Amino acid sequence: MGISVAYGAADPEGGTSAIQRAYDLGVTFFDTAEVYGWGENEKVVGRAVKDFRDDVVIATKFGWTRDYGFDSRPDHIREVVENSLRYLGMDHIDVLYQHRPDPNVPIEDVAGAVKELIESGKVKYFGLSEVGPQTMRRAHAVQPVSVLQTEYSLFEREVEVLFPALNELGIGFVPYSPLGRGFLTGTAKPAAEYDVTDMRSGDARWQPGNFEKNVKATRQLTELAASKDATVAQLALAWLLAQCEHIVPIPGTRSAKRVEENVGATDLTLTETDLERIKEILPTGGFGSRYPEGMTSEWE
Repeated sequence: MGISVAYGAADPEGGTSAIQRAYDLGVTFFDTAEVYGWGENEKVVGRAVKDFRDDVVIATKFGWTRDYGFDSRPDHIREVVENSLRYLGMDHIDVLYQHRPDPNVPIEDVAGAVKELIESGKVKYFGLSEVGPQTMRRAHAVQPVSVLQTEYSLFEREVEVLFPALNELGIGFVPYSPLGRGFLTGTAKPAAEYDVTDMRSGDARWQPGNFEKNVKATRQLTELAASKDATVAQLALAWLLAQCEHIVPIPGTRSAKRVEENVGATDLTLTETDLERIKEILPTGGFGSRYPEGMTSEWE
């Protein structure tokens, strides 16, 4: 997402380099969406992976409107998929997510539309984002759900209540914003220092009061990471990987250097003592809500 929107000016050149460096380092799962620039991000991803398309898994998403309402009507899903295939320059999408639940369209209709796309060969797997157990089960009964994507990090733990349902249904979990939207890289600044086009300028975790507490926690995590010759970002990703084997985090970046750092998390092993120390520092997550009031999903 950050290659095209939400974190200041777009950087397609840096993003392309980051994607290609990730592939060189063994990364095979790349995530985009219609709403990340209304096709611009998909174009970047498509061009970046063109030479190794068959070696990677490409995920994209449908469900937003340009005024940030919802539209998961089956006809619209089909329209979005045709657009995404054209922007990506591909003949199929590996994982197709509903980006957010649509209160006006039964999830059974959504799952049925994706099922038809899978049967036609345009999509391989069905994913959901920001939904709860009831919705997952209803969708799963029509078309098996392969993965759920929802925010999860050392700063954001609420999704853990969904893990029993994921285990029961055999659904994988893809945490987005696994580095706390950049806070867990050790580079966070107060909200007022970000450009107004940067979502962190309005994020509660960067606001006075919460910001100082989150900085203190990040500093303690950084000290723990340094004791293991690692960065705080690597510690945060290693913590996610240690939670269960079916978790695949998607740290976003448009920097090849950051990609190299993030991939290094796979070589970091956390002991029980490390995990206990992390729990002492952040027992229930960070300070400040992840979305403004009215935007957070209810996970039904």
